[in-house]
Amino acid sequence: MTATLPDRPAPIVWALRNSVFTELRRLDAIETDGEVVITGVVRSYFLKQIAQETVRPALRGRRLRNRLVVVSERRAVD
Repeated sequence: MTATLPDRPAPIVWALRNSVFTELRRLDAIETDGEVVITGVVRSYFLKQIAQETVRPALRGRRLRNRLVVVSERRAVD
C-alpha cells in the first residue's frame, strides 16, 4: 500500500498560508498565466503591503493586482 501526499498548494497560496502574519493566512489568491489577484480583508495598510511583498517572489513575471480591502478596527466599530 502506498501513501499519497496531498498536493502542495500553488506558490502564491503557499506563501500566504505560511506567513508569520496570521491575517495573511486567510487571504485568497487567483492565479492565471498573466496575473495574480490577491483578495480579502486586512486591518491595516501595513498588512496590505506585507501581503503584496509576500507573494512578489512567486509572481514569475506576472502582473500583481492587490485587491485587499483595509478595514481598521476603528472603522469597524463606527
